[in-house]
Amino acid sequence: MRNSVLFASGLAALANAVPNQSPPSYGSSSAPVYSQPPSYSSQSPQYSSHKSSSSSKPVYSSYSSPPTYHSSTKSILKPHNSTSSSASYHSSTGKPVAACASVSQLVSAQSAAATPVAVPTVPAKLAYDCITSVPFKSDAAVELLDSIRPYLNWQSSITYIKNPPAEYAAKVQAPFDFYAEFERIYEKSKANGYSNEHDFGMDLYYNFQKTHDGHFAFLPDSVTSVFNFARRTALVSVSMDGTSLPQVFVYADILASQTGAKFTPSHITKINGQDAIEYLTSWSTIGSLQDPDALWNNMFYLLGQVSLGPTGTGQGTFTGGGRGREVYPGPDTTLTFANGTSVTTENYAKVLRPFTGVTNGEELYEMFFALPTGEPEEAEYYATHTVAPAPTPATSTAAANAAAATTIPAPGYPSPIIREMSNLNSGYFLEGAGYDDIAVLSVPSFVSSDDDEIPFQEVNTYLIDQAVKSGKKKLIIDVSANGGGTILQGYDLFKQLFPHILPYGADRLRAHEALNLIGKEVSFYSEKIARSLNDTDDQQNIISSVFNYQTDVDLNYHNFHSWAEKYGPQSVPSSTDKFTNIFRWNMSDVLTPDNSGGIYISGYGPRSNITHQPFKAENIIIVYDGYCASTCTIFSELMRQQGGVKTIALGGRPTKDIIQAVGGIKGTNDFPWDYIFNNVILPFQLEGLHDKAYYNNTVLGQYSTLPFDRSTASVVNARDGLRQGDKSGIPLQFIYEPADCRIYYTPAMAVDQTATWKTVADSAFNGKNHCIAGSIGPNHYRKRAPATMHTVSENLDTSAHYATLDSVFVQGKQAGNGFMIL
Repeated sequence: MRNSVLFASGLAALANAVPNQSPPSYGSSSAPVYSQPPSYSSQSPQYSSHKSSSSSKPVYSSYSSPPTYHSSTKSILKPHNSTSSSASYHSSTGKPVAACASVSQLVSAQSAAATPVAVPTVPAKLAYDCITSVPFKSDAAVELLDSIRPYLNWQSSITYIKNPPAEYAAKVQAPFDFYAEFERIYEKSKANGYSNEHDFGMDLYYNFQKTHDGHFAFLPDSVTSVFNFARRTALVSVSMDGTSLPQVFVYADILASQTGAKFTPSHITKINGQDAIEYLTSWSTIGSLQDPDALWNNMFYLLGQVSLGPTGTGQGTFTGGGRGREVYPGPDTTLTFANGTSVTTENYAKVLRPFTGVTNGEELYEMFFALPTGEPEEAEYYATHTVAPAPTPATSTAAANAAAATTIPAPGYPSPIIREMSNLNSGYFLEGAGYDDIAVLSVPSFVSSDDDEIPFQEVNTYLIDQAVKSGKKKLIIDVSANGGGTILQGYDLFKQLFPHILPYGADRLRAHEALNLIGKEVSFYSEKIARSLNDTDDQQNIISSVFNYQTDVDLNYHNFHSWAEKYGPQSVPSSTDKFTNIFRWNMSDVLTPDNSGGIYISGYGPRSNITHQPFKAENIIIVYDGYCASTCTIFSELMRQQGGVKTIALGGRPTKDIIQAVGGIKGTNDFPWDYIFNNVILPFQLEGLHDKAYYNNTVLGQYSTLPFDRSTASVVNARDGLRQGDKSGIPLQFIYEPADCRIYYTPAMAVDQTATWKTVADSAFNGKNHCIAGSIGPNHYRKRAPATMHTVSENLDTSAHYATLDSVFVQGKQAGNGFMIL
């Protein structure tokens, strides 16, 4: 039985905020799809084949005719006059109605249409007027804030967020005093100082978001459960020649210009009357990533994110993907172009709740935010009731979305030699002179669903095996869009590439009373049970957890002998908090499948025959778009620090500076709050050391389910990652790490992933230079003249691109947050 500890990514938990929607239709494919999880074999994995039946012409179902472009006089966008500038709305009789009643009418009409929509939409202004008409309930807000407090003790990096290292503060994120802001919100709530429930929810939401820790989030129901906001126009940031500063364009213009249209796109100079760069720099900060250049990239249409369908951040936060969906973007958006033209489109909102019977904000509160009878349940309940052992928390909507994700190749990607059915990873061989000895492993995720765990591992194995058999000497690993996933998948891929190296991967937890009480009780219970896969599911959930000292090994890879030996606590020079002693994953643990979704780590157990290093370190390059978080950062740390592999960072803000490759949360494990609660009640259930009454008088008695009742997701970063040999105790999250090379996106790279990989191959292996900052390769190719840009492949299927863009206008499906919060 899988333990929720296996997830490093907070996105997996935070995806609860997004309804399970069908992915955009990408068109058909002739690529092999890895569809079944076989037993381990070095032979070709099983897959099914899809024959191509796509049309050669794009379909513009949201237009009356194909669009024109942002050239000297024309626009690809069809202007929409805003109909939502007023807070007063009218029914079919012409009488004014409340905003929420108007939403109810529109949702009812869309649901009753001849072809009902999957997710109803309304004008953004109407949705905003509705949600801000919900009254604020001071007593309920204060109760909620008090219920949140115990869970905050599990956040491992809270003191570093307030007092980060100087370099991090200067280059990444400024200091932020979370607790001071939390108390401000608390006092304002007590004083009934909020004009509506949404204002309170946004204040609380931003207090977590401003930490820029993708594993630390609380998504209030008033912000995330009723509406998601979106824009209709996807953007992209590209350098037109690969060396000049990037400019921002409408993505459809770049796509058209690269696939046969005879015009030169015009870049965007203003958004809503403000300088475009200033506007977007400000907008980018709403994201969950820590690095400013990664936040910049995450606003735009990027092929890696689009490939993930509903589990990625869609077409960027600007259009309402990822965190962009939570923030009201105004009633409409006006884009002004360098050629003097401008266009205004109405923003919209997706309606996530049934609005039947809702006529005003008060009714909305009672229907969606008021607690049901018997809620919340407190840990105290378990002091007087006998219940079954705590179940393993669900893997959240992210896992369900992963299973429902697209099962066909994504826009801009070539035909793979092998592909996991949900596009979580895939393998390719580059073609052409200078590229025919290069393999590519695309890894935009590290999985979040049991059904995908073994196929994911096998795709990696198959690509590596086939590359070696085919004489490939070099490997590009593309982790663009990788928000994390299963922790041990990151370890496994490293071990497939460097089987002779024992992964370091040092972790620690913040020491506090609840952790110690749980650890003592769980460890006492676990000592009486043989560590075996033959135990019951409930037993395995308990004994395989981090709260059992037998699960991990110490800094020197030796067994702990007691919970006290693991817990410590210890002080570190860089923090006023105390932490557990350092612990590491035990790669040979018999219960590894419980923490890995069912796989065994390469080099151990049934995969102990994997002993040959397939590529030299200098022949491997990792490429990033900044959106690398959680398990992706674990994998990157192992590859860079222990494997000695170089990195290339793509895109970034319009500067010439070197940028970081890894831009997301570097914490190594998130704990969803429901997972914490399920472990909090374990001492009440086990009663090995103390009885229920004892635990009810400790901090454990302060926990309740109220935060889950009033949010769509809640998560903390529980484990800090630490670098081998670093005595400061500073978590990896707060260590600035520039990439070895920075490359701008070009128009071709924004449309065709092969152009990206060949650009990377030029700089890493072929003695050519596309780096605008940094250097890479044995002879420091940065000193050489810039290389010629690559163009779009002749056989690129543009119908998949247009179908995806069309989903913004027609279906508004580009939502999802990947795995971090995301």
